[in-house]
Amino acid sequence: MASLEDLIPTVNKLQDVMYESGIDTLDLPVLAVIGSQSSGKSSILETLVGKDFLPRGTGIVTRRPLVLQLNNIPVDSPLINSNNAKSSSNSNNDDDRKTHRTEDSDTESIDDEDEDYEMTLEDHLKINNGGSKTNGIKNKNNNSKGKKDEWGEFLHKPGKRYYDFKAIKREIENETERIAGKNKGISKIPINLKIYSPHVLNLTLVDLPGITKVPIGEQPPDIEKQIRNLILDYIATPNCIILAVSPANIDLVNSESLKLAREVDPIGKRTIGVITKLDLMDSGTHALDILSGKLYPLKLGFVGVVNRSQQDIQLNKSVEESLANEEEYFSKHSVYRTISNRCGTRYLAKTLNQILVAHIREKLPDIKARLSTLVGQTEEELASYGDIGMIANENRAGLILQLMNKFASKFISSIDGTYSDIGTKELCGGARIYYVFNNIFGNSLKSISPTANLTTHDIRTAIRNSTGPRPSLFVPELAFDLLVKPQIKLLLDPSQRCVELVYEELVKICHNSSTNELARYPKLQSMLVEVVSELLKERLIPTRSYVESLIDIHRAYINTNHPNFISAADAMSDILNKKSKMKNLTKTQPIQEQGEIKPEGSMEKAPSSTTTSTTENDVKSQIEYTEILDGQDMKQSKESFLNYFFGKDAKSQEPQNPLNFGSMETPLIRNNNDLNIQFDSFNLNDFNNTDYLETDNISSNLTEKEELECELIKRLIISYFTIVREMIQDQVPKAVMCLLVNYCKETVQNTLVTKLYKESMFDDLLVEDRILSQNRDNCLNLLKTYKEASNIINEIL
Repeated sequence: MASLEDLIPTVNKLQDVMYESGIDTLDLPVLAVIGSQSSGKSSILETLVGKDFLPRGTGIVTRRPLVLQLNNIPVDSPLINSNNAKSSSNSNNDDDRKTHRTEDSDTESIDDEDEDYEMTLEDHLKINNGGSKTNGIKNKNNNSKGKKDEWGEFLHKPGKRYYDFKAIKREIENETERIAGKNKGISKIPINLKIYSPHVLNLTLVDLPGITKVPIGEQPPDIEKQIRNLILDYIATPNCIILAVSPANIDLVNSESLKLAREVDPIGKRTIGVITKLDLMDSGTHALDILSGKLYPLKLGFVGVVNRSQQDIQLNKSVEESLANEEEYFSKHSVYRTISNRCGTRYLAKTLNQILVAHIREKLPDIKARLSTLVGQTEEELASYGDIGMIANENRAGLILQLMNKFASKFISSIDGTYSDIGTKELCGGARIYYVFNNIFGNSLKSISPTANLTTHDIRTAIRNSTGPRPSLFVPELAFDLLVKPQIKLLLDPSQRCVELVYEELVKICHNSSTNELARYPKLQSMLVEVVSELLKERLIPTRSYVESLIDIHRAYINTNHPNFISAADAMSDILNKKSKMKNLTKTQPIQEQGEIKPEGSMEKAPSSTTTSTTENDVKSQIEYTEILDGQDMKQSKESFLNYFFGKDAKSQEPQNPLNFGSMETPLIRNNNDLNIQFDSFNLNDFNNTDYLETDNISSNLTEKEELECELIKRLIISYFTIVREMIQDQVPKAVMCLLVNYCKETVQNTLVTKLYKESMFDDLLVEDRILSQNRDNCLNLLKTYKEASNIINEIL
């Protein structure tokens, strides 16, 4: 177990490792300084460091988070001694080079470490009066060739030390403008600065932009929201200690820093308050209640400080002198002297050091556990990307063959339902194909009505057309063939759609057959998918043709001798039985004299002067009325068969036919003059198939014989269509499985080998995915960083 003093440097090392790798997955313990503009944040940080190194000015000066690491180094540290040795060596080399330099070279820099030194007017005058720049520099900075024990380093400029803190200030300004621009915008990318000095305590702070309310000058209109979100990104993490800075010359309830801190730390567990500018409070007022925690309690308490005034800064008043004045102010103040030992910047630095050390000690075990988890996850991710480097030539053939076999095996097992990683959320693979056969295709066939597009008019006309000029003694078989064949063709569209749905599902299975190993070689993966897709496409054409031929086969020969086909005699017998029952039912129903049918049992006794039974004419009228209603019920509203058969559009109104060809009764022609008039009004050019249709109300003018014939044909069509539909529902899935699914399963592996297993293609097929290669490299760097961070923590735990 390392000492407590090593905890903060350890966290600093972790921060450096994370920064160099660009990783922010670890929420390392840190102190975040927040406060309004001109609240005294910069003065506190400069006092903690003991140097003026932060940019100052009006408006937003801190426009990027500044991660400030203070590292205490002993006076006899090897870092200081090695640097002094370097400075001494440079000084001796400078003396040796003096004899070889011309007078003009005196204006050049003789020490690389003084490259940021700005020549003053006094130095310039000394050079012009015969002096040397070297002497001027020595007079200005006696420490430049002497002992250098304080310096700064930026992580974005590794290895370069800044001994002049004015140069540090300029570098902060330049780096801020480089990322955040010159228009007063802000950026979330931090600047990492390390300060090494024997006069500082180990401490890590993050200086955040000052909270502002109103945009001024070139500031963006939403600057308040930007700064607020930036601050919340830091202080919302549980591992962050919040240093809320508030000036004493404003009411504490108006402190923006405490308001933000309360949002993420409502009980004040990880917030420490700093009250600045105590010397600027109105005469007779003090902040003792605040510093004592009575007004606004915080677990970490409040610390009061006195900052350097702007006048002190302009007069170059040193930090050491300001610290002495601060201690004197608290020790002599009539109110604060009772708590002077708990006030001041030196006490604040000590308190922050203790708080941060305790916080780090509390959080380090969690950080170590988090790192172990991240190492394991990263190793697992790295393994998924495969081995590093190119594959040897002798292994390429075997690798390609292996990947082909895995692709083909996954394709086949997905269809058979034997794949190990089969999904459970939705149907896929072979289950989807079964769903197409059983549900989609089956329901689409059942939804087709055998006589949906046939009306009584169509059937009657087909019967008449099939008999020619002679009246029919029996129902003509030709009419049945003529009507049933187009009905069978209705089965073609759902059958072809079934083939297409299965094809689409096989293509989907093909695209989902890639493995993680194949993802490494996108060219090979795409070629495998392309070859299988082409195979499926080739098999789609013969499958569709065969399914179409099935429909043609059933239409080519109407087998009325099928054992399940209802015979005409049975159908006619059934029709006559129903007709007879209807007539008997009509005869037994009582009919009122007005023609209204009374319910059974409600017949009143008739007077003796009238008959108690219906007349023969009344019964006949009732039977005819019932038959007419039956014929109207059979009439259907869909597109007629003849319109489909002759290829004409349906017409809502039939044209007037002067000769009334469609009527069963020929109009009476009294004489030849009437006949001439009839033919003169008839234009043969207007005669076509659609004109040769009945214009009278067919359904209400059928003879009993015609009605029986139409009903018989309709029943025969329904019976035969049902037989064909059942056979199609059975045969189409079998054809699809044989010609498309099973064929592709059996030939997919041989097809892949034939098309892709060629030595000339190996180089192109095994080109690794660029993105995957980058991900592997990133994963390697990530794993290296996590392991390095884990080793750092293991040194102290």
